[in-house]
Amino acid sequence: MKIAPIAEIKARFSAYLDATKEGPVVVTRNGRTIAVLVAAESDDEIEDLLIAHSPRPRRILDGSRKQIAEGAGIAHEEFWRRADSGSECEPANS
Repeated sequence: MKIAPIAEIKARFSAYLDATKEGPVVVTRNGRTIAVLVAAESDDEIEDLLIAHSPRPRRILDGSRKQIAEGAGIAHEEFWRRADSGSECEPANS
């Protein structure tokens, strides 16, 4: 992992993009982290990164985890049974 100030990143952007092949590059401004450059090998990986760092999908995932922790989920096998049959995959007690 490399850490570099934004002025240096701007001056040598292409070199720092190449450096992401070895690991993340942390971008700083006035000594504080402001961003991280990360290499992406495929469109799927880019999609995963965007979803993981977007507020709406994060809220959905957090809400789902909370429901499961409260016992309001369905078993893995039941989910796939319902998905295969085309029926709703809502928790049974909703």
